[in-house]
Amino acid sequence: MKRIIYILTLALFASLGLSSCDSYFDINLDDQATLEEMFSKKNTTRQYLAHCYSFIPFDERPRQDDGGVMMRSDEVLFGSSSYPTPWYYYRSGDYSPATATNRASGNCWSAYYQAITQCTTFLQYVHLDKEDSEAVKAVMAAEARFLRAYYYFCLFRWYGPVYVWGDKPADENILGHEIDRHPVETVINFIVDELDKAAEDLPLNISEIADGNSNMGRATKGAALALKSRVLLYAASPLYNGNELYKGMTNYYGEKLFPQEYDGNKWELAAQAAKAVIDMNQYSLCKSTVNADPFKDGAASYQKVLFEPWNEETIWGWWYRTVNDWEGAAGSMLAFSIPNEIGMYGYELLTPSLKLMDAYPMWESGRYPVEGYQKDADGLDLSRPIIDSKSGYVAEGFTEDYQQVIDVDPTWATPIKAHNSTVGRDPRFYACYVPNGFWWPSNKTYDQATSGTTGPKRALLNEWYQTSGNVNRVGYVWRRLYKANNPVAASSDYTSMKYVYPAFRLAEIYLNYAEACNEKPQRDQAEAIKYLNMVRNRAGLNNIEDAYAGELNQEKLRWLIRQEKMVEFAMEGHRWYDLTRTMTAKEEIPAGAWTLSLNETADYEASWERTSSLHTDGPIKFKDRDYLFPLGNAQLSEMTNVTQNYGF
Repeated sequence: MKRIIYILTLALFASLGLSSCDSYFDINLDDQATLEEMFSKKNTTRQYLAHCYSFIPFDERPRQDDGGVMMRSDEVLFGSSSYPTPWYYYRSGDYSPATATNRASGNCWSAYYQAITQCTTFLQYVHLDKEDSEAVKAVMAAEARFLRAYYYFCLFRWYGPVYVWGDKPADENILGHEIDRHPVETVINFIVDELDKAAEDLPLNISEIADGNSNMGRATKGAALALKSRVLLYAASPLYNGNELYKGMTNYYGEKLFPQEYDGNKWELAAQAAKAVIDMNQYSLCKSTVNADPFKDGAASYQKVLFEPWNEETIWGWWYRTVNDWEGAAGSMLAFSIPNEIGMYGYELLTPSLKLMDAYPMWESGRYPVEGYQKDADGLDLSRPIIDSKSGYVAEGFTEDYQQVIDVDPTWATPIKAHNSTVGRDPRFYACYVPNGFWWPSNKTYDQATSGTTGPKRALLNEWYQTSGNVNRVGYVWRRLYKANNPVAASSDYTSMKYVYPAFRLAEIYLNYAEACNEKPQRDQAEAIKYLNMVRNRAGLNNIEDAYAGELNQEKLRWLIRQEKMVEFAMEGHRWYDLTRTMTAKEEIPAGAWTLSLNETADYEASWERTSSLHTDGPIKFKDRDYLFPLGNAQLSEMTNVTQNYGF
């Protein structure tokens, strides 16, 4: 039986193998006669541990897999329906347990339970390693324990309560009709206990037990505590903390699956968990002072988060992984966003939403300019923003002779006519996006149509618009993965882009702490403001108490923290889960697919009008059932008495 299990393990690894760059995950498992023989040797024990890492989610892929939730949220729109993904159907509500057939279509159940099983196998057998020291074996066991807890969390954020095997392997003789999910509290307590155990043995830095350069991405004490912070923040949030929608949901064993009453003390536990990471004094926010200009340094500091791998802010992460070899890893995401008039393989499909563009604060006032939207039959009407009159934001009209300053040289990036909505924004706005009519941040571009390198170009999205095929339908180009002046004229330009996806970084912990301090029973507004300011100040913004003098209370501060997180973590995979855990998704997501009127090709000014009739997606929907994903038919047929999620 053990021989059979191991062959299946090897087959599974071959199918889910991880491709990365100079990473601990570049491994090759050799066939072994038995698990005992495999774990008796140092090399194969370590290879098996690397195999346990191979299941980490593809959170960095906005179009698909785990990262596809970005496309379901309110921060992203896709350019063309000629490349449909399951997220089209999720956005329209056209999905069900029958459509959730695999990971690509929103079913990650089996993948993560396979991962959990492999981690448990490692924990069972690592003691047989005869060639590693007890200290090294203890760290490797702690890594597997951390990973197992992480995979349970990946299931939890998707489905809510799930079945917990605990510290024992899956029972192959268990009867499917006797399996049902355990309550939220059981799942949370198991994950937190596992993370506490892992943190005891994990090193502060992986270089304490292995070569740092070739082992980056392995779990550390900080990774375990950061995950604990996120888990307890979720547990305190409305979706999992006594909400009315899920009251009365009972599993096969007669247990209530969700807490029946709100428990404010959970926010205190979330605050303590975040503060434990902060008090490690192991991490700091990325900062740059090379420009001696607060505005430029604000942009450069934020860009450093991605452009400098394994920087001081990254607590745990992994290399961006490739979609197509000829596009590279991070390069493939860039290819899906840039116009084909700018670079080879430019698909211009992945675009930020207008709502995300509205969220960025103003540089001078530090205020978030759009407080909400009026509504129409589809939900939020993004053409009718409710504007903060104190912010300094102007929603209409143009500024003549506007000079870009981020990542461009005024000798070639001459002044433009800029729409007023793009003037005077947070430096992160310009570090991440190129609005219609702005200069692309390079003095050399590549035109796919002519197959040649040209000089600098403005992103004339209205002039380049076409009714079908690859086209930017929103009006802004996402360029966060693009370093200024890098060529994108050949496949090698894309494959050379090697960035680390920061699954956990210190800015998140600061905002977790700020949120928890604002919500806990013994509310600490001063602490909440302090750590919110740290994130804002890194971007060069003023203190929140100066921007909103005399206006801060719990409700206002709650909104400000959420706005800041939307901006700071734009298209990093947080937004969907923040909307669902806070149960604000039903208010924030439904809307028409609003874009700029880019089909007005002859009139640049007219192209800045907002329309909901141009985009192929149609209205974006969200109902009560959409807070959690359904268990797929494959699971329902195996576990005939399992409790399905609400509404399915």
